[in-house]
Amino acid sequence: MLYYLFRFLDQFGIPGSHMWGYISFRALLALILSLAISAWFGEKFIKYLKSKQITEVQRDAKIDPFGVKKIGVPSMGGIIIIAAILLPVLLLGRMRNIYLILMIITTIWLGFLGGLDDYIKIFRHNKEGLPGKFKIVGQISIGLIVGLVLWLSPDAKINENLSMKKMNGTEVVVKHRPEAQKSLKTTIPFVKGHNLDYSNIMSFCGKYKTAAGWILFVIMTILVVTAVSNGANLNDGMDGMCAGNSAIIGVALGIFAYVSSHIEYAAYLNIMYIPGSQELVVFMCAFVGALVGFLWYNSYPAQVFMGDTGSLTIGGIIGVCAVIIHKELMLPILCGIFFVESLSVILQVYYAKLGTRRGVKQRLIKRAPLHDTFRTTDDQLDPNIKYVFKKPHTAIHESKITIRFWIMTIILAAMTIITLKMR
Repeated sequence: MLYYLFRFLDQFGIPGSHMWGYISFRALLALILSLAISAWFGEKFIKYLKSKQITEVQRDAKIDPFGVKKIGVPSMGGIIIIAAILLPVLLLGRMRNIYLILMIITTIWLGFLGGLDDYIKIFRHNKEGLPGKFKIVGQISIGLIVGLVLWLSPDAKINENLSMKKMNGTEVVVKHRPEAQKSLKTTIPFVKGHNLDYSNIMSFCGKYKTAAGWILFVIMTILVVTAVSNGANLNDGMDGMCAGNSAIIGVALGIFAYVSSHIEYAAYLNIMYIPGSQELVVFMCAFVGALVGFLWYNSYPAQVFMGDTGSLTIGGIIGVCAVIIHKELMLPILCGIFFVESLSVILQVYYAKLGTRRGVKQRLIKRAPLHDTFRTTDDQLDPNIKYVFKKPHTAIHESKITIRFWIMTIILAAMTIITLKMR
């Protein structure tokens, strides 16, 4: 809203109004504003939640060896994050941008889905929350909407990187297609000068390979959004864990969005130029600021939990942003922590079922998701269950586990960014 106001005032030569045309100015302003809103509104909202006794029934009280009972801590703190994202974006973003609209819809959609789950847990006193099939339907639906919009919208176009030539033996010049057009290409990490084209995968469909490629793209979008939102949800098990990891991932995605929106940087890195993706920089700065402000209250010991209201929304934002800038195949590296957490749950359940069929109680690791394994002592394990991996035998403090996971995410984010230059 303010963007259009100051752009209008710039026509009359109002001093300073031209600054609103710079993406760096609006992005940094969104970062500061979202952080301030998250910190200020967070304090007010936490007091409100406590006054209404909007707290989780129980949160890992039995497995904390350090005696911290996380009962009575307010939940649904994801509302703080959502408010701190949307307000700066609505004020500072270009609301006619299709990518920004998709990000706002994703935030509201998954925020409502997660909020419904938290509502059932807290107000209906049902620890299971919203049935899993309804969550999946909600996640698939938003993935389907995003995929179809990117397929059918005339505004969702890119300039493909067509060729790379060396000048004077050292300088590399990358040429982009002169006109933006619909494209099914996406970036592959570690592969030099080459992008994956979904239509080539579906080449067996003959003359219908383009349509089949778009269908595959929509399916991939659904899988990415569902997988990342569930991964973030599983990672939200310790104070500051999900918020910190997601903020780091948000910084990396913001960098990708910026270089993708700048034709010179896109040429230097030999990636696709995506006109309009600069508005994602504003959104991701607001995203990072909201999470950092939330950490003020969510760091150990937490004064508020984000709940599914926050974790599902965070994962969805990350997944949709990656799809829009054609970097979805880089998420297994960038979101490696989410991937490992999800994989640990899948393997734990599968291995337990194998044992049940043979009449044996067995587990692969002490507890799943993976982060719970590090804070569980051997004394807390069931002596009737056979464990394949029991290390560490002593518990690690929650705050140390969280920071170590942050460090791993920083390393993964750096590796993801480096892959662009390695190509």
